[in-house]
Amino acid sequence: MGRRGRKGRNISGILLLDKPVGMTSNAALQTVKRLFNACKAGHTGSLDPLATGVLPLCFGEATKFSQFLLDADKRYQATIKLGVVTDSGDADGEVLERNEVPVIDDRSLEGVLEGYRGAISQVPSMYSAIKKDGQPLYKLARQGIEVEREARDIRIDELVVLERPAADELVFDVHCSKGTYIRQLADDIGERIGCGAHLVELRRLRSGDFTLDNAVTVDELKEFDGERLNESITRLQEYSG
Repeated sequence: MGRRGRKGRNISGILLLDKPVGMTSNAALQTVKRLFNACKAGHTGSLDPLATGVLPLCFGEATKFSQFLLDADKRYQATIKLGVVTDSGDADGEVLERNEVPVIDDRSLEGVLEGYRGAISQVPSMYSAIKKDGQPLYKLARQGIEVEREARDIRIDELVVLERPAADELVFDVHCSKGTYIRQLADDIGERIGCGAHLVELRRLRSGDFTLDNAVTVDELKEFDGERLNESITRLQEYSG
């Protein structure tokens, strides 16, 4: 019996999606894949449901280059809330601690951040997608299981405070290597300050050379008529060069 052919159109290239909040990366991928009726597609580096921003989607032949995008540096804008620790390290988790937020001036805060710049080691959160014996850690965490995690070498090239909108909130610009967990960074910074913290907003501004400037949203794609979708597919093909 012959092999069954893949259903859908054989298109190739990269679409830069501005992933919406509340949607998993895989759900976003499957939604866009259906809109284009593509037979083969994959995403390059998951964004948590909490996170928004640049999510490159590879179609057809472009999936061969997905590892290159996975290995690329990333840039984020992250907002953390001080004084509240959650089990997942982000706003979707259950609150474990509420602590008084100390008064910290800009100079003292800069001293804290300096410890996280450059080449550092980071212990991934139990709520990461790293697998242990074939199971993602976040699935084990939701079962109340915690396992030992090895520290990973990462690099943070830039870590800058953009604003302090409230006494218990900090907004950062982070330029980092692949494998950097911003939720864990928020947790570590909060611990170093002495009150704990968690991530409340995360927006990926760049993945490698790809930025939000050329990204489209799921809602925009849904509004495209057939011709506009075909035009988008042409742009996808141009990416694959």
